[in-house]
Amino acid sequence: MSFLLLHGWQNRRPPGHWHHWLAAELATAGHDVIYPQLPEPDRPVLADWLAELRTHVAAMPGDDRTVVCHSLSCLLWLHAAAGGEVPLPVDRVLLVAPPGPDVVAGIPEIAGFLPPPMPADRLGAAARHTRLVCSDNDPYCPAGASADFGIPLGIPTTVLPGAAHLDMDAGYGPWPSIRDWCLSDSPDTPLTHRPE
Repeated sequence: MSFLLLHGWQNRRPPGHWHHWLAAELATAGHDVIYPQLPEPDRPVLADWLAELRTHVAAMPGDDRTVVCHSLSCLLWLHAAAGGEVPLPVDRVLLVAPPGPDVVAGIPEIAGFLPPPMPADRLGAAARHTRLVCSDNDPYCPAGASADFGIPLGIPTTVLPGAAHLDMDAGYGPWPSIRDWCLSDSPDTPLTHRPE
């Protein structure tokens, strides 16, 4: 199995983040893991991040490929899928806590990532299975990611109560259920809260 983990705005892959923990867990289990630092995380440029995505997806070995996106990289994935820029289809994509369009539009540094129109066939062409996990009180997505993305794009969605932006500030370091989801044969494996 191979995995690509893509971070969000202002993220420099800190050791306490669940992404960092997940990368170590998957690598320790013997899987290929790509966890790149995307360029200029404070002032990201969509074209530059898309180029990185294309490069890293193309480098994923094997047939069982999974992409796990957090925050702004969820919108990066949607842009890549909508524009037909995913160089080879992956098996699964997990979108974790995408920021809402109203919030993105109001932050000049990331306004270029506003979610694109999604042609009906593009999401499925980029990945066999796409899943969304979010919270019901994410300050970066006040309308709720289910309403902004899950329902309009037809993406199966798990809502974790009180989990905010599913980041370090919300206590998301080690997160066993996301590791279990990554290693499971089923894209429907439950995603639950981190343990207290």
